[in-house]
Amino acid sequence: MATTQAEAAPQTLLTDLHVSYIQSLDKDQDSLSYLFTEHLRMNGVYWGLTALAFMGRMDALPRDEMIRWVMSCWHEDVGGFAPHPGHEPHIHSTLSAVQILAMQDSLDVLNKDKIVAWVLSLQDPKRGSFAGDEWGEQDSRFSCCAVGILALLGRLDDLDKEVTVDFIRNCRNFDGGFGRVEGAESHASYVWTSVSTLAMLDRLDIVDSDTLCWWLCERQLPNGGLNGRPEKLEDVCYSWWVIATLAILGRSHWIDGAKLTKFILSAQDPDKGGIADRPEDVADVWHTVFGLAGLALLDYPGLQAVDPRLCMPLSVTDKLLKKQ
Repeated sequence: MATTQAEAAPQTLLTDLHVSYIQSLDKDQDSLSYLFTEHLRMNGVYWGLTALAFMGRMDALPRDEMIRWVMSCWHEDVGGFAPHPGHEPHIHSTLSAVQILAMQDSLDVLNKDKIVAWVLSLQDPKRGSFAGDEWGEQDSRFSCCAVGILALLGRLDDLDKEVTVDFIRNCRNFDGGFGRVEGAESHASYVWTSVSTLAMLDRLDIVDSDTLCWWLCERQLPNGGLNGRPEKLEDVCYSWWVIATLAILGRSHWIDGAKLTKFILSAQDPDKGGIADRPEDVADVWHTVFGLAGLALLDYPGLQAVDPRLCMPLSVTDKLLKKQ
């Protein structure tokens, strides 16, 4: 009898293959695809290191070389980090840089005052939103990045918290979800950036938890996977956006964790390692880290505990965020 696709899918976590896959990502630096993704390099290093951290294998990448490279992306004149040397600083790559250094226990190499001043300069004092860079695009992702940076650096008291919360409040919709800006439709990734921001600011009172969590539960499809909004396909990355939000609100048990676990495991590449958006697609480091993070939140054996506010090992954030 022929083996079906479902039967052939991996049933357990392929840890060693995933470690090898992440180690291979920086090997072919002359390829066109490598050059075309320079704008994501800092984020990619964070995704890879975090995935390894969840698997307890951070030693698989060279620590000192990584720290030197991260610092080569810092714009001392501005205060932010670029995604790659020669690029302009952005708040997202700055958060990734801070997260990398925090996981490597190396925040002492930073000029925290300079970084904090730059982050605060990106806030619209009336609207409360943050821009990603000097060009001014604003949405709730950048609010989450800003608050995450300040939280990890122990500088949340420097922030105008009320106006920051006001912007997130104004992004809330009738279904309990949040959009990227005021009036935008609810989307699971922006729900997480909004709820994560509020959690770090200790303002979850803004959230209509019952309504939002029902909306999030409706993201689970019959195959166990989750989507980001109604009538869309399932995608492994929503194993993070949805479950992390439910975990922050204490409702992660509201979805079928066993079916979601099976779906994530089925999206693994059994030959080269890595996790794809869904079974039979090509694996990438983005879906690998968020697939692992989702499994960690579902208490999959052998994975490190994760902080649902920042997608980092809880052992790291416990040390940094409890000081505030």
